[in-house]
Amino acid sequence: MDPLRVAIIDYDAGNLRSIATALTLAGADVVLARTPQEAGGCDAVLLPGVGAFGAAMQRLEAAGFPAWLRGQVDAGVPLIGVCLGMQMLFDSSEESDGVRGLGLLKGDVGRLLPGLKIPHMGWNQIVSRGGPFDAVDREFVYFAHSYVARPADAAVIAAIVRYGTEFPAAVRRGRVLGVQFHPEKSGAVGQRLLQGLIAWCADVRAAPSVT
Repeated sequence: MDPLRVAIIDYDAGNLRSIATALTLAGADVVLARTPQEAGGCDAVLLPGVGAFGAAMQRLEAAGFPAWLRGQVDAGVPLIGVCLGMQMLFDSSEESDGVRGLGLLKGDVGRLLPGLKIPHMGWNQIVSRGGPFDAVDREFVYFAHSYVARPADAAVIAAIVRYGTEFPAAVRRGRVLGVQFHPEKSGAVGQRLLQGLIAWCADVRAAPSVT
C-alpha cells in the first residue's frame, strides 16, 4: 500500500521542519503546500500554527486556504489542526476580536485562567475520551499555548488535560481533528500518536462517514 500523502499547510506560521520530519518518520508522504493547488490530490491535510489567531487567519485568507479547507472536508478529506491550527478550526477567538475562524467546529477560543503562568509551556498528562487518543491515554505530551478551545458541544472533546482547570487537549468530529499540544515535540509518545493519526486518516478516506 502506498503511504498516505499528507499536505502540511505552509502559511509562514512557524518552522514546519519538525512536524514534517515526524510525519515522515511515522510513515506519511509529506508535501509542504503554500497554495491550495500544491496541496491538491493529497489524502489528508495538516494545519499547523504558532502565533496570534488573527494574523494566522489573515495569512490563510491571503493564500486562499479557508474556503479550500472547508471544501476538502466536505469532499471527505481528513483535516488535522495542531496547536493554533486546532484553535482555528473553531468560530472565533478572544485573542482577535472580530476575526472569523474556519468554523468547522462550533465554539470559540478563550484565554487560560488568570493567575496561571502563561503561556502554558511544558509536559502535561492527557486523558483520552476515545478514538486514536486511547493509544496515548495518561501519557505526557508537550504544550505551548495561552488560549484554549471552548467547544459548543462537549461531545467533540477527544482528550482532556488539566492546567489550573480542565480543558480540551484534543477534539474530533467526523473528518476534523485537532490537538492543542505538539506531537512532534512529544518524543516517542508523540510519534506513536502520529502513527495512530495516519491510520485514522486512512480509515476516514476508506469510509468517509467515520466519526
